[in-house]
Amino acid sequence: MKLWGDDLRTPPDGWAWAKTSAEAIGMLTDHAVTELSLDHDLGGDDTTRPVVLWMCEHEVWPEVVRVHSANPVGVEWLTGMVDRYRP
Repeated sequence: MKLWGDDLRTPPDGWAWAKTSAEAIGMLTDHAVTELSLDHDLGGDDTTRPVVLWMCEHEVWPEVVRVHSANPVGVEWLTGMVDRYRP
């Protein structure tokens, strides 16, 4: 399964769509996600930081992890965590 984490941008064809961090974590828990693409800001106070922290804590890493955010600070944080903790 390919998972798109973004509250605004429509996912590419064939991708499941998680609009909140809780939805993304639920999908990672319940499905074999092979590819993940994350926006940083998900509306309000929600971001995909909890998703990446959850993956770190549970050692759940899709084969491909991308960040498609327009938030430069968010991109730096997400990619830094993925680069540091992804096996």
